[in-house]
Amino acid sequence: MRKNEYPRPQFVRKNWENLNGKWAFQFDDENKGLKEKWYQKRREFNQTINVPFVYQSEKSGIGNAEPHEIVWYQRDFHIDKGEGKRYLLHFGAVDYLSDIYINGEHVCTHEGGHTSFHVDITNYVQEKNHLVVRVFDPLTDETIPRGKQFWEEESRGIWYTNTTGIWQTVWIEEVNDQFIEKIKMTPLYDEGKIRIQTKLNEKRDNVKLRFLIHYGKEEITSGEIDFKSHKLDFSVDLFDEKIFRHNFHGEGYSWTPETPNLFDVSFELVKKRQVVDQVSSYFGFRKIHQENGMIFLNNRPYYQKLVLDQGYWPEGLMTAPDDEAFITDIQLSKQMGFNGCRKHQKTEDPRFLFWADKLGFLVWGECASAPFYNEDAVNRLMTEWKEIIERDYNHPSIVTWVPLNESWGIPDVQRSRQQQHFSQTMYHFIHSLDTTRLVISNDGWAMTETDICAIHNYAHGNAEEKEKYSFFIETLRTKENILKYSSSAWSIYAEGFENKGEPILLTEFGGIGFDVSGQPGWGYTSAQNQEEFVAEYGRVMEALYTSEILYGYCYTQLTDVEQEINGLLTYDRKEKCDLTKIREINDRFHLPRI
Repeated sequence: MRKNEYPRPQFVRKNWENLNGKWAFQFDDENKGLKEKWYQKRREFNQTINVPFVYQSEKSGIGNAEPHEIVWYQRDFHIDKGEGKRYLLHFGAVDYLSDIYINGEHVCTHEGGHTSFHVDITNYVQEKNHLVVRVFDPLTDETIPRGKQFWEEESRGIWYTNTTGIWQTVWIEEVNDQFIEKIKMTPLYDEGKIRIQTKLNEKRDNVKLRFLIHYGKEEITSGEIDFKSHKLDFSVDLFDEKIFRHNFHGEGYSWTPETPNLFDVSFELVKKRQVVDQVSSYFGFRKIHQENGMIFLNNRPYYQKLVLDQGYWPEGLMTAPDDEAFITDIQLSKQMGFNGCRKHQKTEDPRFLFWADKLGFLVWGECASAPFYNEDAVNRLMTEWKEIIERDYNHPSIVTWVPLNESWGIPDVQRSRQQQHFSQTMYHFIHSLDTTRLVISNDGWAMTETDICAIHNYAHGNAEEKEKYSFFIETLRTKENILKYSSSAWSIYAEGFENKGEPILLTEFGGIGFDVSGQPGWGYTSAQNQEEFVAEYGRVMEALYTSEILYGYCYTQLTDVEQEINGLLTYDRKEKCDLTKIREINDRFHLPRI
């Protein structure tokens, strides 16, 4: 990532330093423990690495996919330590278990490969400092959330090259002794208000919060509120009795993929008339809900046309080369007529979510699943989801959370009441933290309680398989048929559960393989040239359009990834066909006949 790409765009401060770049690096295949406290001493590591790219990637400067469970990083950094200042060290994501050392002192342990964390290093730093990071990535442990990262040595099937170590930005920010720790913004859409919750790192007397909200160049409102404790919770009227701010005529202030309106917000923490902290942020004014078998965006029926996005790049694996890579993926998706994506088995970098907010792109937020079920897997997944929601809550682009996928990590959920309880727990746990989004209990099949009936079906067959294609059409035609026939391996709902009127979407299908690079690979069906590829896409989509009940879809998938050649784009984002033809097919249909 570039040095000026602020890693946390929803919570911006001016005084920060990006620590990405060249670090000393070393594999540790023998020292499984922290023997003799060798981390306290400066060591001559035998390699360098380009952070935040993992050693398995080309962009890291190493490009070695051999398995290594323990890796070490080190680098120096300088601080002009100020009176009454504190210093927070941030890690965007480190896969999987990380230990952080400053000047020979252990300051932090974090478990979880996909979420951000930080540590206050004020008491450990001086002018010149030495930072060491130890990462343990248990490659064969099938109870950690690993998603598409394969636990065997070579990627195959639907699994890709493993990611070990730092894979998102590392950075330091300077704050005063008292600072704003958290800001949570919730659109109260039906009331025309925004709810703002703030939390300070500690309580002190005579502290005020000053805020200013802009919509473009227009100042909407401002205010100043006293802190009576270390928290504030208040609402601000955005409509001010002006009808054109409402979406009664047009979209007004509403955020949609077609009108990605954003409000800019600045916050100042004031003590004795002195500003002691400044944070800038933004929010989008939108509402997502479901009723009567349909999904509504801002109280209007909205047909979601999503594309499955694995979030991998050939040169960086799970780490995008730069912001342009995020922008390109969103723009190409919209160019093809999609209005959003399902980020599959990955919690994406906040920079992607920033561009989705800004460019207008729906996102289904997902987390890596563990392959197997036990108590450790339960605890690990719940911990990561708490951190995901806390980090990403304010992004208007995220409209759905997907905690479980295709029974990964809950292989017996169809009949096991214990695993069904976990599926229900994740559904209710996420709703207990976030009431503003939809939640899917188990995307694909064997669902329990869920806001969307999300079905996977790749059984469209090749063009010459007329009978198979006819059956595919029939399975999608009515609600009764979808719930009875759509999955040959599993029931759509787990035993004891049934559809209670929630909307039905086809959330994985297609996957047409078309190779343009000469590399071996696979798809669920195949095409031999551009004309055949477009025709196959049209044939599959036509089956969806005949459905009487589907209320949206998510096509597999945006790009090729390693051995998968079933993307609409190549792995390096080259067009496989004239994208206007894909858009023409996607634009044929908008709302189901319900």
